[in-house]
Amino acid sequence: MIIHDTQSDRIIADWQTNPLVFPLPSEEALADAYKSMIISSSGWRKVFAPSGNEEDFDPTVNAPDRILAALAAYALYQHVGKKKPTILVGLDARPTGTHLGSIVVHTLLSLGVDVRYLFITAAPQIMADTSLRPEETDAFFYISASHNPIGHNGFKFGKEGGVYGPKDAERLAERFRELVGNGLKCFSLLQTYAQALDPQIYKKTLEQVACERQKSAERYRTLVLTIATKSREGKVHAQFIETMRLEHQRKPLGILGELNGSARSCSIDRFLLTELGIATEFMHDTPGDVVHPIVPEGKNLTLCMESLKTLHRKNPAFVLGYVPDNDGDRGNIVYINDKKEATILEAQSLFALVVLSELAQSRLADPKAPLAVVVNGPTSNRVDDIARSFGAKVFRAEVGEANVVELADLKRKEGYIIPILGEGSNGGNISHPAKVRDPLNTLLSLAKLLNQEELSRLWFTLSGQEQPASLTLDRLIRSLPSYITTGAYSSLAQLQVNIEHGLLKTRYEEFFEELFVRDQILFNSFGITSYKIIQTEGTEERIGSGPAYRTPPYNGGFKVGLYDDENVMTDFLWMRGSKTEPIFRLLVDCKGDHANRHDYLLELHRLIITRALQS
Repeated sequence: MIIHDTQSDRIIADWQTNPLVFPLPSEEALADAYKSMIISSSGWRKVFAPSGNEEDFDPTVNAPDRILAALAAYALYQHVGKKKPTILVGLDARPTGTHLGSIVVHTLLSLGVDVRYLFITAAPQIMADTSLRPEETDAFFYISASHNPIGHNGFKFGKEGGVYGPKDAERLAERFRELVGNGLKCFSLLQTYAQALDPQIYKKTLEQVACERQKSAERYRTLVLTIATKSREGKVHAQFIETMRLEHQRKPLGILGELNGSARSCSIDRFLLTELGIATEFMHDTPGDVVHPIVPEGKNLTLCMESLKTLHRKNPAFVLGYVPDNDGDRGNIVYINDKKEATILEAQSLFALVVLSELAQSRLADPKAPLAVVVNGPTSNRVDDIARSFGAKVFRAEVGEANVVELADLKRKEGYIIPILGEGSNGGNISHPAKVRDPLNTLLSLAKLLNQEELSRLWFTLSGQEQPASLTLDRLIRSLPSYITTGAYSSLAQLQVNIEHGLLKTRYEEFFEELFVRDQILFNSFGITSYKIIQTEGTEERIGSGPAYRTPPYNGGFKVGLYDDENVMTDFLWMRGSKTEPIFRLLVDCKGDHANRHDYLLELHRLIITRALQS
């Protein structure tokens, strides 16, 4: 008997069907399926569409991939290490998610796990549940491939509000590798357990989806309000809601959500934004109604921009729009500028605005608090300038959400108050106490900045700028420190690399030193008098050139900081090799608004890398 989701009307599963019953593939087929899976600390993913086409909407899953899903559930059960743990399971809105979800849930139940199944839910929501009530859940298993094409899917694991850190992630991956190494035998054992499972237990779990998701939605709302107010007090949340409603009556704000059939379609977006007095319109807000490629970048934001412009003509309050990826932890922003045109809010500027908003709120609450921000290596130095205005420090980790979150936890133990962290290079902010990016937190940071005048007033005062008579998002963007930064999705932002990362970096250091000496007059014309090599691995940042300042396999972040005669970093050249693909990602950050300076340094950066590859 089929059970449907009461919210989306999609099929959850047939409780009378055991999803682990099917003919076994060969060992070779299972090995090939595993080899195509990318495993990293941020999650595991592969193309699950049976055709192998990453743009295929087919919801079925081949036998080898079904086994991988079951073994992943078995690996998590072993990793948790309890006889009867509680595991929260959810998935994004991809076609293959339903099939994979039924396999994971049934496998965990047959192992004796107490499963809370949320079915389709946004990643920040499932993580909020484990953040607010960590004692109720031992781990979460989230089925998603985030921003990757629709035919992909994958798994994210974690607890207490975030994905596992590098050590736990590696231990879990090793357990999975061991199980796959004896895959058919291990799966046959799981089939035996599955056949012994009382179907009524499976049925009850599926029937509880609506109840469990509503519970998680309430917890998610509480966490978002906790982040927005920096208080856990319900009365403070109520006061904030009332204040925002009054502010939006005085100065209306409208937000368009072009959800592209994502898991955010089943989340709290409409309810919470409306509760705060914000006018809302939503498009493609049915799970699975995917109308353009998933990654919310470039041309994939065109529909939202065009629709926002049309909405703005009808109702000038509509000035913001957002497009999430499929799991809903990332939401890129478009806005109406002062020329009444819809445009994309560039990632580094978006992150800088959120940092500004959260630091201003924290500084007003405590003028003497030891504030800090934690970011990744390629985050623009404009954030450092903003932090300096608020008397806050900036700490940097290697690229990777888990690295940034872990470093923030370490710095809090040292006494720092860190209201905001994230990866400015992709616009993703993580607002404490959350441990994952969330477009709702981004939108509320912008809404506070636009409507709570004391926040912008403090910024303009501390940065030595005149408070504008009329505050708009464009005016706030123009008030940010002036920098030009390579776009993350620029065609010049990556290079194919097929040599060992450590060798490339050693050659780069040698060639850069040679060029710096040779072109000293040119560098001096830019006001650059010295440089430092800065390397990030995990939560550590080391200043120094050579292998002594990096560790095998030498694939951390690498930055050349360029300094003026007052030893202030004005520019940097950054690179990092992918841990899953033969490419290096590149970025140049330049103080000021001189595009020629940025373009020259980026060309130089690429030239040195190319020379290192050819040597």
